[in-house]
Amino acid sequence: MGRRILNDALRTIVNAEKRNKATAQLQPISTVMCSFLHIMKTRGYIKDFQVHDPHRVGSITVELLGRVNDCRALTYRQDLKAKEIEQYRLRILPTRQWGYVVITTPNGVLDHEDALKQNVGGQVLGYFH
Repeated sequence: MGRRILNDALRTIVNAEKRNKATAQLQPISTVMCSFLHIMKTRGYIKDFQVHDPHRVGSITVELLGRVNDCRALTYRQDLKAKEIEQYRLRILPTRQWGYVVITTPNGVLDHEDALKQNVGGQVLGYFH
């Protein structure tokens, strides 16, 4: 999956939030994008998302809550060991209270809290706060 696709989708969400829209339409889609959105949903940053026709080009409709300030996908691959995750989080996110770094690990796509609990590292996909 190209990182540009994920970054474009996340920028669409941020722009829709800034314009106080209720939904955002994302196209094209990927399984990594669905995993990223699932983490955003479980952490309470988006209300819900629905995948339409995933076997073709497909699209995703995201229901927004107005909580997303910024979310980005990193276009460069950066490997992180489990012990380096906390330092990276402090450097990237604005405060300790909110925000999540999303990492692809051998155990799947996880946020930084779950990766620390499972003591696994991986490659940084992006972040949101």
